[in-house]
This record gives sequence, C-alpha cells and structure tokens, in this order.
Amino acid sequence: MYWIALLPSHEEERGAWGWHGLRFTPRVAQVDEAWLLEVAASERLWGGRKRLLRKLLQESQPLALSAWASGATSRVALGLLRWKLRGEAPPARIPDGLPLEVLSEAREHADTLQRLGCRSWGELRALPRAGVARRFGAGLLEALDAAYGERPEQYPWLQWPESFDLKVELPMLATGTAELLPTAHHLLKHLQGWLQARHLGIVALELEWTLDLRRLNGVLLPPHEQLPIRTAQPTQDIAHLRRLLREHLARSSLRAPASHLRLRSLEARPWGGADTSLLPEDRFEGERLHQLVERLSARLGESNVVVPVACEDHRPEHMQTWRAANQLAPRPAANPQVPASHALYPPWLLPRPVLLEIHNNQPHYEGPLRLVSRMQRVETAWWENGRPVVRDYCIASSEAAGLVWVYREQFVRMVAGEPQKQSRWYLQGLYA
Repeated sequence: MYWIALLPSHEEERGAWGWHGLRFTPRVAQVDEAWLLEVAASERLWGGRKRLLRKLLQESQPLALSAWASGATSRVALGLLRWKLRGEAPPARIPDGLPLEVLSEAREHADTLQRLGCRSWGELRALPRAGVARRFGAGLLEALDAAYGERPEQYPWLQWPESFDLKVELPMLATGTAELLPTAHHLLKHLQGWLQARHLGIVALELEWTLDLRRLNGVLLPPHEQLPIRTAQPTQDIAHLRRLLREHLARSSLRAPASHLRLRSLEARPWGGADTSLLPEDRFEGERLHQLVERLSARLGESNVVVPVACEDHRPEHMQTWRAANQLAPRPAANPQVPASHALYPPWLLPRPVLLEIHNNQPHYEGPLRLVSRMQRVETAWWENGRPVVRDYCIASSEAAGLVWVYREQFVRMVAGEPQKQSRWYLQGLYA
C-alpha cells in the first residue's frame, strides 16, 4: 500500500483537489482536513511512484497546496502531513517517532497519555493493550493497528457526481478574457476525467467568471458572467474544446476584473467511443468538418457561417433558406424525389427579381432574349404574398448574357374602366 495525503491551501478548492486525485486513482477519500489517495494499484499506469507524484503535483496548477506527505498507511501519511505543518524536522523513526498529536484518534487523550510518559506512537504501542482498551477505548488501538498496517483501512471513496460543476480561484485578478485561458484549460482536464469516468460526451457546457466589483462608474454589475458553448456532436476531445473555448473568449470581454472561474456541464450524452480503423486509408487526420464549422462559427459569428436548408415550398425563391451551420443537427442522408422540372432551375437566384425592358414585345437583358424552353406556371395565393400571383417561368438565351432564368408575371389592370390582362418580365436566376 502507498498513500498520499494532500492539504489544499484554500477551502473552496477542496472539491477540485478531490477531482484532481480521481485522475490518478479511484481510491480518494476526504479524512479530516486532508485528501487521502491510495495509489499502489496505479503506480505502473503512470510509470512508477516518482512519475506519479510528479504529475500529481505539477499538473495541479492553478490549484494551491499547503503541504503533502506520503506513507505506507493512510494514518502515517496524514501524520507526516501534520508534522510538516509544524515546521519541524521529521522524526528519525517512522512511524514510532511520530507524536500522538498527529494521530486523529489520540488527540483527545494526548494530555492524559503525556502525563503517563507516553508521547509517541511507539510508546503508545508498547503499553499493555488491555489497559489501553479499558482506559481509552478499543477505537484507539484499532487506529494504531491500522497505522502500522496490521488492520485494513476502509474509507467512503469519492465518487464522480452526476453532473460536472467545478469552481476555482484565479491565481490573480483577470482583466481580460485571455487571462482566463490557463485556468479554463485546467478545468477542461477535470472535465475530461469526468467524461471518461462517466462514459459521456459533452454537448453543452458553460464557463462562468465571478466579477470582483459590484459597481463600475456608477453602474451596478452582475455578480457573474456566463459564456455558454455547444458542440454539434458529443465529444471527449479536449483539444477541440480548448480551441472552441479560445475562439469564444476572443470575441468576449470582461466588464470588470474576475476573481473566480467556474465550469459546469449543461448537457452530456452517452459516449460510444471514437471510430477507428486498422486500414491506413480510413484513418482521418486533422480537424473534422463539424469541428471546423464550430470553430469558424465561434471566430466569425454564427450568422456568417451558414448552410442552405431545403424547404417544402413550390415557390422557387422559397425552396431553400440559409441557417447557422452549427445549429443544424446532423440528419441521415435521404433520397428525396425531385420533380423533373426542378432540374432546370438555375444554381443561383437573385435576391430580388430584376424588371426587364420590353422592346417589340420581346424582353431584353444585355440584348434581346430568346426563349429556349417550355413555360412552367407557378401560382401563389392571396395569403402568401398579399395578392394572387401567376408566373410563367422559362429559360432564355442572349448573345451577351448566355442562359438566364426569367418569368412572365400576369396581372389585371383597369384601363378606361375596363379590366385588361397585362404582363411584365423579370430576371430571377443565372446559370454558370
């Protein structure tokens, strides 16, 4: 057995240290003022005891640690931790030389035992067991046996919670969003450990910072500011989340200096793992399409990264619309039945139809237009555009413009008190 005792510097970071310990071993327990980690079964996974200790202590930034100690049993590790806080040199013999004050179960009896001339664990262990049990209770002997490895140690182990919610104090007041990134990256490491332990993929998360000021220039400020982040698909890819977070923070600002940072999960879904293949040609390198779309949307704005979406409408200008690319959920590929007439539609429609000039009853656009296809009629009702519309679409050709898509709109106009049918020609589409 090999135990590590950790004492956080700040009480509000106690929970964060527990989660940090779960990245290295599933046996983490809070005992008194410290966290205890049993890492004997995890040493080989981290390349040995020294490498495990180095990663545990070095990768904890920005979490602060008052002291740490290690030992063969949890009570030895905790005792050495308390001894370090006293600022004295460690005893020559461990655990026999440890004072009674560093053993939790012996603290309330320390004065009585000292009057008996018993000041260390070794001296307490040398006393008759029956007398110690009768005078101080069996719990003291059981704790002493566990400290010497003669009795198994059992604790309620820390479990991963149902949702991720972690808050830490910034190393210094942050005046810009760029200063939040190092701490945010540290929180993402904890998020990755939570996702892997719960077999989940994150879909939505929220970064929240606490403002250090309540009022600025006479304006009342909120206590917190939030930055929500969503992904198109469940993911455990922390590298992608870092890039996404960096882009969002680059477009954000702090209304006042921030003192604390909090990361919490808003939505997580079951994670089936990443698709892999043994064939070299199936191995995907680089950023995936949905990750690129998410990153560009965060950098340029959602309204500037859009995709066309088909709509069920018989009017050509309403057959598709543009929507933010990262807001569309992936859908299975379909094979819709497209009418044969739609194959003649141009690839580009003008935002607004252009009224064409008429000369000798012939429409003109960079010269006279010659109709080269049959007419296709499209009618709209009064509730769609405010009045009924009758349009006859066709393909036209000119020597200067090439192929274009035009329509003739028919309407009724009162002339000398008599209704007369008239028509106008419009240009609505272009062919490449």
